[in-house]
Amino acid sequence: MAFINDQFAAALKARVPERFGAALAGAAGGASPGAARQAEVPEPEVAQALAEALQIEYAPTLRDRPASHQFLLTVPIAFARRHAVIALAGEDGVMPVAMADLGAWPQVQALSRRLGRPVRCVLAPREEILRAVNAAYQQQSGQAQRVIEELDRDDVLREVQETAGREDLLDVAGRAPVIKLVNLMLFEAVKRRASDVHVQPYEERLMVRYRVDGVLHDAFEPPQALHPEIISRIKVMGGMNIAERRIAQDGRATAEVGDRVVDLRIATLPTSFGERAVIRLLDKSARLYRLEDVGMPAAVLDQFRRLIRHDHGIVLVTGPTGSGKTTTLYAALQEINSKETNILTLEDPIEYRLEGISQTQVSDKKGMTFAGGLRHVLRQDPDVIMVGEIRDVETAHMAIQSALTGHLVFSTLHTNDAAGAVARILDLGAEPYLLASSLLGVLAQRLVRQVCPACRQEVPVSAADRLRWGAGQNEGVPERVVRGQGCPHCLETGYRDRAGIFELLTVSEPIRELILQRAKASSIKAVAIREGMGTLRAAGIEKVLAGVTTMDEVARVAAKSEF
Repeated sequence: MAFINDQFAAALKARVPERFGAALAGAAGGASPGAARQAEVPEPEVAQALAEALQIEYAPTLRDRPASHQFLLTVPIAFARRHAVIALAGEDGVMPVAMADLGAWPQVQALSRRLGRPVRCVLAPREEILRAVNAAYQQQSGQAQRVIEELDRDDVLREVQETAGREDLLDVAGRAPVIKLVNLMLFEAVKRRASDVHVQPYEERLMVRYRVDGVLHDAFEPPQALHPEIISRIKVMGGMNIAERRIAQDGRATAEVGDRVVDLRIATLPTSFGERAVIRLLDKSARLYRLEDVGMPAAVLDQFRRLIRHDHGIVLVTGPTGSGKTTTLYAALQEINSKETNILTLEDPIEYRLEGISQTQVSDKKGMTFAGGLRHVLRQDPDVIMVGEIRDVETAHMAIQSALTGHLVFSTLHTNDAAGAVARILDLGAEPYLLASSLLGVLAQRLVRQVCPACRQEVPVSAADRLRWGAGQNEGVPERVVRGQGCPHCLETGYRDRAGIFELLTVSEPIRELILQRAKASSIKAVAIREGMGTLRAAGIEKVLAGVTTMDEVARVAAKSEF
């Protein structure tokens, strides 16, 4: 051991001489790897010096070294993480095993016996090994269907009511079958980028469906006999009452998928064929978009930026559920966030945490409504207020009063287009003169699926697309457009990921006059178009011409009256 320490000291001295002399010269027990770590010598330097002393391979990165398939099938992720070890593929006979230090050698020997193969040690930085572990286990897919085929109903009745805190969806070894099935079901949903998981019972079957890029897809069919156990497991995860099956329930849970944290919003509903469950997935590690990243055309982006920099007034974002309204508002808040600005939000739910912004969760059960919360927020000396949604007359009145008293208010509405938001606010009971004085602008938006980059091809324009192109406005019809043919990369849909299309109505003097007259939404829209507003349909066609999406997608999400 003294010889190894001497060799290690020489290698470390060559790498970090200034740190070696100061920190290790007087170390009790010599210049060992442990002493080097206590002296805060960087972990990669320690590992590389130790590899030189032992004359074994050192791998600064494992990004191009795939993990052993046998290792992933045999070893639980908890073991790999705890001991910072991962077996690598690519050699016959001897299996390379990456480890962070010699302390994991007993576990590596146990691993050799478990896999029935001799091993060769490879030293690597601990952070790199943990990254490789998370990435390798996340690459596994298709396990849910295999688990379904192996399920035995008698085996699951005992353990399905086990409590669960924060579940790691990648750690399925040793779990009861239904627990394993639900974990894998959620893991595959995250892997497929699903926003929602539906567990839906029918008369003679049970179906699990994923909503990917706004569209539902059938995923797999568990045995119908296990329907009560699956629903019970989901309820346990959400802290719900598993004995109550006659009323709707809501719950929340947090799950881990490798190094990602996912919030689960769970809702159950009794139906004629038993309870169904919907799980909304919110990936907390997903990046927050900036305004320039949400896909607005340059002209719309400039106008919207001018609106959100007003001292006071109301800016509304409209569209159906899942159209990206909250994402756009979060991007706007980040744009104007500064040390000089006091920003508060009222949300239901809080989807992502924003640095430097005070966010409040609305809860009707606890008496914290949007209108009531807004009263309290106004006492916090805010400059900017974001109200998650204007749902009722009281919230509408409070938002308008807040804007008129010197605050900038952001909020959302569910309307078909930008002009429809004006009629909606008036229908809620707002006075036209107050709305005309406070409203700055309305942004309507939709999300269209983008053509899959892996299987995109140019095809001739179809007869149906020619008819759609000629509706409403007389744009020139191109000869060829881009369409996805379907591939495993996009789950055979021809689409992958989504992009926004936008319609921005800014409140000018003519539009204020129309608001005062309680004019129809169609009249307001006509004036806005004359003033230069681009419609959702026109924005969608621009995306088609740019090869981003298809006419089918634009027709699916835009107002039907425009086609």
